[in-house]
Formats: sequence, C-alpha cells, structure tokens
Amino acid sequence: MADALGGAELVAIRTAGDERPAGEAAPPDPCGAGGDKARFVREIERALLGGEVELAVHSAKDLPTELPDGLEIAGVPAREDARDAYVGPAGSLEEIPEGSRIGTSSLRRRAQLLAARPDLEVAGVRGNVDTRLAMLEADEYDGLVLAVAGLRRLGRAEAIAFAFEPAELTPAAGQGALALECRLDDPVEARAQTITDRGALATVSCERSAVASLQASCETPVGVHATLVAGGRMRVAGFCGLPDGSEWIRDQLEDDASEPERLGAELAERMRGAGAEEMLHRAGEMTA
Repeated sequence: MADALGGAELVAIRTAGDERPAGEAAPPDPCGAGGDKARFVREIERALLGGEVELAVHSAKDLPTELPDGLEIAGVPAREDARDAYVGPAGSLEEIPEGSRIGTSSLRRRAQLLAARPDLEVAGVRGNVDTRLAMLEADEYDGLVLAVAGLRRLGRAEAIAFAFEPAELTPAAGQGALALECRLDDPVEARAQTITDRGALATVSCERSAVASLQASCETPVGVHATLVAGGRMRVAGFCGLPDGSEWIRDQLEDDASEPERLGAELAERMRGAGAEEMLHRAGEMTA
C-alpha cells in the first residue's frame, strides 16, 4: 500500500489492548472479535484528527458507517474476494458432517449457517487466525468459518476447503475491501484517489448505505453484498436474521450502478418493509 501511494511512510499505532501486561486477559467483548477492531479503528481516527498521520487504511467491514466529524473515506483500492471460507473436511455446505461443531465469532455467519443447517453446532471462537487454526488442529472444532480475503492476505489460502457463495452466506458489508480514510479536504485525498478502484468504491458505498439505513452494528446478524453486472448495473443482496437461524429475511435488487448509495438504501427500505427492523430488535434482545 505504501509503495502504491508513492512511497508513503508507515506509522505504527498501538491500542490500549496492545499495552495490557503479559498474561492479562482481554476485557469482555460484546461484539465478538469486533470490539477490539472497533477500539483499533478509534485509535487510528484519533491519530488522523490529531495530525499524527495523514491517511488511515482500514478493513472496510470494520469501519463504522458513521465517521467522526472531519473525516471521510478517500478511496477504496481493488477488492479481494468478499466471500466467507470454510476450513475443515468438507467440499460444500451440504458435505459438512451432521452435528459438526463450527467455530465463528460472527452473529451474521451463525445466523446463516443455522438457517441452512440447523443440525450444526455453531460455537464462538476467539483469537487471531493462527490461534483459531491451531484450535481446529487440536480438534476443539470440526470446522471454522473465516473470510477468504483474510486467509489469503495472511498467506493461509491453502487452509480454505471451499468458499460459500453469497447466496449461501451473504458477506459482511465491505468484506474483502480496504477503506482509505483521511481528513476532509486534505491534499492526501488526491493520492488516495490514484489507487482507488471505482467498481470497488461503488459496491462498498452501496453496502455501507444499506447497513446504515438498517442501523446495523457488530451485534446484528446482517449481511449485504453488491456486485457490478453487465450493462452498467449493480445487484445488491441483503440478509438479516435471528442468531439461532429460526427466522430470516433475504432480498435483492438490481438497478443502474450510477447511484450506489440510493440502491443500498432502497434495499434496506424493502427489508424493513418485510420486518427487518422488528427482527433485528429481537436479535438484539437474544444477544443482550
């Protein structure tokens, strides 16, 4: 990324979590893995606002839809595979053995797995990718669900047994994409634009608009996935459901790709009309 920007200087930013004494447990995390990620995002944004850095690079799925005053998304580079991956002995969702214990920290993944395969045992899992893979090797789980993009970026693509199609497991908004954040009207925005992929920017903008309109958060089982299709059009699919997989809503729209935010908001409105708001309220009560 630094080379793509023309030789930018990398600045290491430590979070409060990084500074815990050795052996001290992490604080409770109400959003699974998302709590630590949110803390890291806030630390970077503070550095941006304080002038310590000019440009921040985030995983787009971890960046809240509401940015602090004075900051904006400057660009989105070419997107990686947005799908979720299965790690374990199976070649498809149907081939996962009945009753398997599947590890994931994501309510979105949990809801969709149980909606499709209520016979599975979906259990929470913590730690970085290497830690989770070690747990699988130790037979603490029969399988794991992780992001394809994350495994590839960490050089662990060989662990992927298969990738779920978005119709099976709708990805998180922004999954597989990076978001470049800067201060409003900062000249660095022009440099970020030089490495922006317009298609990736459009699909991520659509997905973030849908999530914002649904008022979703790390505690809500919501997936949104947009793709560009022939004829200058965009297709966006959405999922929301209860964490136990007992109820869910799926919908999709296709329209002109020139207004991605409008398309995302329209999908969210349709899902609200089908009961998404009430369902997400119940989902929140189930995980409180």
